[in-house]
Amino acid sequence: MRGFSKVIITGNLTRDPELRSTTNGSSVCSFGVAVNRVYRDVSGEQKEEVSFFDCSAWNKLGEMIAQYGKKGSGVLVSGRLTQRNWEDKNGGGKRSRVEIVVEDFNFIGGGRDNASDGNFGPAPSSATTAAKVGTPDDIPEGEIDLNDVPF
Repeated sequence: MRGFSKVIITGNLTRDPELRSTTNGSSVCSFGVAVNRVYRDVSGEQKEEVSFFDCSAWNKLGEMIAQYGKKGSGVLVSGRLTQRNWEDKNGGGKRSRVEIVVEDFNFIGGGRDNASDGNFGPAPSSATTAAKVGTPDDIPEGEIDLNDVPF
């Protein structure tokens, strides 16, 4: 039997994305996402917990996240889980961690300018999003009322 992993999370970037290049020239962007969960315990008291996830996005996807994302930006991330293993440099034995390899993402929360006050960075330009969904050149400007969009 073959295994399958799929993860979808929505949260906020915990730090500015870090873009690096591998020795073969591929781009990889590393970032963290914090996901809040609010619930009521058995006594009815409201509680909140936060989970932190390490993510990596490769090539064009990673470059877009690095260009437009910043600490505090709202994101929806989907991808697969992978486990990385290594030997501790200080002789601490084998180490491992599970991270999300991003296969798709969206910035959420609008196109506001300042992440430090709870607002989010600029949304990708239409040229950026066109790589995934195509360019809507056949829709004349002003024909879409954002109040008609159901989400």
